[in-house]
Amino acid sequence: MKLNFLDIVSAFMVLFAVIDILGSIPIILSIKNKGGQIKALQASLVAFALLVAFLFLGEQILGLFGVDISSFAIAGSFIILFLALEMVLGIEFFKGDTPSSASIVPIAFPLVAGAGSITTLISLRAEYASINILIALFLNIVVVFLVLKLTHWFEKLLGQAGILILKKFFGIILLAIAIKLFMTNTGIEIK
Repeated sequence: MKLNFLDIVSAFMVLFAVIDILGSIPIILSIKNKGGQIKALQASLVAFALLVAFLFLGEQILGLFGVDISSFAIAGSFIILFLALEMVLGIEFFKGDTPSSASIVPIAFPLVAGAGSITTLISLRAEYASINILIALFLNIVVVFLVLKLTHWFEKLLGQAGILILKKFFGIILLAIAIKLFMTNTGIEIK
């Protein structure tokens, strides 16, 4: 267990981009407008519990299927790539049903603790110490909680154009992260 501030910041930024809670503000507002009741604390705690469980038990789960972390990280890089393409190009690859209410489904799972964030957590284990990832994850959940609590404030502050810009910006960051994860775990080097 070695604390490393730069690793925490790096893992935080990766998770922040993948969770993309700011980019999810339009989805959250849509759920609220349809009469959905979002309990920020409940959604945040459930998402955190799911992600922590997968962070520490992910390898054992993968072991049941005979998959190692590097292989999973490569697979994760493809999921992150598709998430990034969704954000940058506005194409929907991952489709899902959105019930009219509930903090746990769809907010905690799959919006926050979805395939992308779970895959990213396991992929990050190939590069960072668990304690650094855990701290980065906790900080992200704090951000998730604040955004869920202050969704209308963010909408007024950023406006539709601001939200779109954030989504595109983090999409490009995710593209770079996907390429880095792929290259790191395949051993490919660019000179």
